[in-house]
Amino acid sequence: MKHLCDLLQIDLPIIQGGMGNISNAELASAVSEAGGLGTIGCGTMTPIEVEKIILLTKKLTKRNFAINIAINVSPYTKELIDLIIKHNVPVVTLSAGNPVPYISVLQDHGVKVLVLVASVKHAKKAQAAGADILVAEGFEAAGINSNLELTTFALIPQIVKHAEIPVVAAGGIGDGKGLAAAFMLGASGVQIGTRLIATQEAPFHEMYKQSLVNARDTETIIVGRSVGMLRRLLNTPFSRKLDEREKEGLTPDQYGEMTSELQHIKGAIEGDLENGFINSGQVAGLIDHIPSVQELFERMMQDAKQQINRTAKELESMIKKEYK
Repeated sequence: MKHLCDLLQIDLPIIQGGMGNISNAELASAVSEAGGLGTIGCGTMTPIEVEKIILLTKKLTKRNFAINIAINVSPYTKELIDLIIKHNVPVVTLSAGNPVPYISVLQDHGVKVLVLVASVKHAKKAQAAGADILVAEGFEAAGINSNLELTTFALIPQIVKHAEIPVVAAGGIGDGKGLAAAFMLGASGVQIGTRLIATQEAPFHEMYKQSLVNARDTETIIVGRSVGMLRRLLNTPFSRKLDEREKEGLTPDQYGEMTSELQHIKGAIEGDLENGFINSGQVAGLIDHIPSVQELFERMMQDAKQQINRTAKELESMIKKEYK
């Protein structure tokens, strides 16, 4: 935990997940100001759009923040790498593609590189390529997902077993118990996304936030299996329509049109759940209020400490009785 925080120069072992084209300086800076690592997800945004967010984030916080590049999603990967170097962004998360060509380029300019992985095989490759940190994401996570469908609880300890660098757990984490569980599985910290949507600083449509607060444990839906492009969404009129269209038969291009960032923005920013989608992880069922980021992090850390201490005491008591 401490090693992770020292590497990233943050106070708390909590990282914001990249949020693609709905990323913004307000939430990223709030996460960093609260002691975590705020993240700007580039999605398919142009370098000009990303640069504006970087500059505003730098105005709102002097703390470290990260840029997430989804390599195979963005048509501007090389240009974004140049932009990161130009503005001395200290941390980059690479996902959705082969990170190997970019790791040493970024590190030569003092950038810490996190690589998102969804299997032991990918983790080994990223580590061998020189990644500083692994972010291991389980199938519970929101948005674009791995077709391997490995869950967080099973994935994290297997990757930790083979890792010589810090591992961050992602997918299905949104409270102190989840944070404590990640530590017990061997992770050095967590990456969270869905839980941060329902915070006061997140400039998303109120419909999005309230939909998460109202969500039940079975409220997410997986689409894209038929075309090999999995995505976890909240169950809304649009996602149900998409699911039905997929069952009838969609080509990859048709699926791509229905899950483009235009529909993402319609749902998340405009609150139009009939014509746009909203990403959500399975953790939505845990969300029941909309705190500030600072309040969320304080509660997570306190609850994690209490959970670990309580469990340690109970375990110690059981061991004493067993071997008395």
